[in-house]
Amino acid sequence: MEYQYINLRQQPQWLEQAAFWFHEKWGIPQEAYRQSMEESLRGTGPVPQWYLAVQGAQIVGGLGVIENDFHDRKDLRPNICAVYTHPQHRSQGIAGDLLGLACRELKAQGIDTVYLLTDHVGFYERYGWEFIGMVQGDGDEELSRMYRHQM
Repeated sequence: MEYQYINLRQQPQWLEQAAFWFHEKWGIPQEAYRQSMEESLRGTGPVPQWYLAVQGAQIVGGLGVIENDFHDRKDLRPNICAVYTHPQHRSQGIAGDLLGLACRELKAQGIDTVYLLTDHVGFYERYGWEFIGMVQGDGDEELSRMYRHQM
């Protein structure tokens, strides 16, 4: 079965399921995701945005675009956040497809640079992301890797 890629703004019926799904994956309160997603639905600008990869009625991957992904470099925005693909669906290009979709839509809305905070090494480079340095995540003892993608 093929994957369908969704911008939540175009298919808001996924909101509750998506808020719960991201909460399960990242441990951030479901209400925080719901609020950001509702803001996305009300907004006309590029941030926030939420994207899903679905197979049938199941969410198998997703990511968001927010102003700041809880780090000390407030000047590096907007940020891709909460990138996740269910383990059974990894290595099939889902994360790359979601990243590509988000970047294309951001570019169409006048955003030509986007940032991403991660602890992964080597993954995002495959999709044209450039490591630019280490940043301090809010409440984190260790520094995390900051990436930039220019469209």
